[in-house]
Amino acid sequence: MKFSDIMRTTKDRIRQAVSFEALGVILSVPLAVFIFGFDLDKTSVLGIVGATMATAWNYAFNLMFDHGLRRMTGSTRKSLKTRLLHALSFETGLLVVFLPFITWWMDIGPVEALVVDFAFIAFYLVYAFVFTWCYDTIFPDDDASDRRRPA
Repeated sequence: MKFSDIMRTTKDRIRQAVSFEALGVILSVPLAVFIFGFDLDKTSVLGIVGATMATAWNYAFNLMFDHGLRRMTGSTRKSLKTRLLHALSFETGLLVVFLPFITWWMDIGPVEALVVDFAFIAFYLVYAFVFTWCYDTIFPDDDASDRRRPA
């Protein structure tokens, strides 16, 4: 059996990444406007650019994470500890790329941009945990399903 026979398909990974980011923008942009008092137009562009960056990272990261998890544990099944590691690792990687854009686009200093980025990270850590758990429940992959668990 090949990895591609038991793990998520490319179509499923794209559906997961796009739905995650679209819902994330819908929820996070109004929240950021409210909390920071930023202009809706600039914040919307920030959210869309961030979501685009995150969508590409989401696809690549989840593919790498699942392959690594499968190699280390023999399954893509995620424990609570693994889900927390997944969310933290994802957000750390995105922070490195997104922080310079926030500073430039919002025309704010690096410290203020870091505060904004940490606010997005806090939101997305909780959101990623809940979304991925729900997604895995609604669209389980065969490798992680209960029926493959040894009795």
